[in-house]
Amino acid sequence: MNSATENILNRRNFLRGLGACVALPAFESISTAAPTAAKAVTKTGAPLRMAYLYIPNGVNVECWTPKGTGKDYQLNRTMEPLAPFKNDFQVYSGLEQHNGWAGPDGAGDHARANATILTGVRPRKTAGADIKLGISVDQVAANAVGSETRFSSLELSTDGARKSGGCDSGYSCAYQFNLAWRSETTPMAPEHNPRLVFERLFGTGSGEERKRNYQARVAQKRSILDFVLADAKQLHGQLGLNDQQKLDEYLTGVREIEQRIEKVEHFGELPDIQMKTPAGIPSKYQDHIRLMIDLMVLAFRTDSTRVCTFSLAHDGSNRNFREVGVSEGHHTLSHHRNNEDWLRKIAKIDQFYTQQFAYYLERMSSLKDSDGKSLLENSMTVYASGLSDANRHSHNKLPVIVAGHGGGELTPGRHVDLGRDTPMTNLYVTMLNKMGVNATSFGDSTGALKDV
Repeated sequence: MNSATENILNRRNFLRGLGACVALPAFESISTAAPTAAKAVTKTGAPLRMAYLYIPNGVNVECWTPKGTGKDYQLNRTMEPLAPFKNDFQVYSGLEQHNGWAGPDGAGDHARANATILTGVRPRKTAGADIKLGISVDQVAANAVGSETRFSSLELSTDGARKSGGCDSGYSCAYQFNLAWRSETTPMAPEHNPRLVFERLFGTGSGEERKRNYQARVAQKRSILDFVLADAKQLHGQLGLNDQQKLDEYLTGVREIEQRIEKVEHFGELPDIQMKTPAGIPSKYQDHIRLMIDLMVLAFRTDSTRVCTFSLAHDGSNRNFREVGVSEGHHTLSHHRNNEDWLRKIAKIDQFYTQQFAYYLERMSSLKDSDGKSLLENSMTVYASGLSDANRHSHNKLPVIVAGHGGGELTPGRHVDLGRDTPMTNLYVTMLNKMGVNATSFGDSTGALKDV
């Protein structure tokens, strides 16, 4: 292997060019990684990923709750789209976010649902600048393992970021629009524009520099891959046949995502994050969700990050779902007062969301990791809402799915009924420990959740 190739491979499998830095997946025929650390890796040495996907406004509990427990349980109507992956996830019943309940704070359950789901901490009720919550579980992990990757964590959403103003009964919008919190006073604003996520993953330099590089590509009608062709061709010649095919498929996948973004924005200017309706966001909600999922999976595949949160919508969202025959707003319907027609429509919305989660599971299961296993096998993903029955604003018996095998450390393929209200943060303590983070408590936990 010549020095030029060694130079390429010693850059943790990056392809570089003017204004571009394209991370690559692991290859069988080469190994350039440094000796693996004890944190965020599986027993085989492959990266271990942690993800949290949030859905708003609870669920139709009757259509969600599985029938039976253990490995012989039956999926209910809402989870039918997940049937092909039944052996790749486990359903939990009995988890609670105690600090989501009203208590002396009164109304504001949607803000508290969003705020507590990853923190386990009661938010200070304020619509001003004196917000106070707590660090979220993803950021505890990111602080411990983030040095292993280009990005310590990735925060995604389909909603625009909001850090101020009042949103729900005297609670700041910061609570309702942010899942991840760096500290008790600092939320991690999620990115909802696919173009900006793409440029962050594959561009170089500051935000302004990435914008200029993007505009230069637009003017020249060139792909970001055009700027790394020299590196790509040189690397291609040093790979075995299987890895050559893997490289070609990967670069084709990157280009397909880039083209999907271009189709939406029609090569408009790189959007400003403050714009209300920036270019680059698909008009169809499902397309938006799936494009963000593909970027998330791409970040995991290239080991650009091992920690990600994705808010499919903020709690209290009143989006309609005409694509599945529901014209009313989701939040409006969630206060169903046991109206059968409204409950039926909520079940349709719930199934729409599980269809998107099934898409995520399919993408994660279809891609091979450095140890030959799938990304899904080497990951832990929580899919949940901060409410169960939104009509009652219930913060117990939360709808929770834990997907992935955790590199062989999890026990998927079952329904676990804990039998009584158990802090959801107990699950997070266990997940942190499996990421190699020495945690004995988190939020309002009472210990680690056993037999996960």
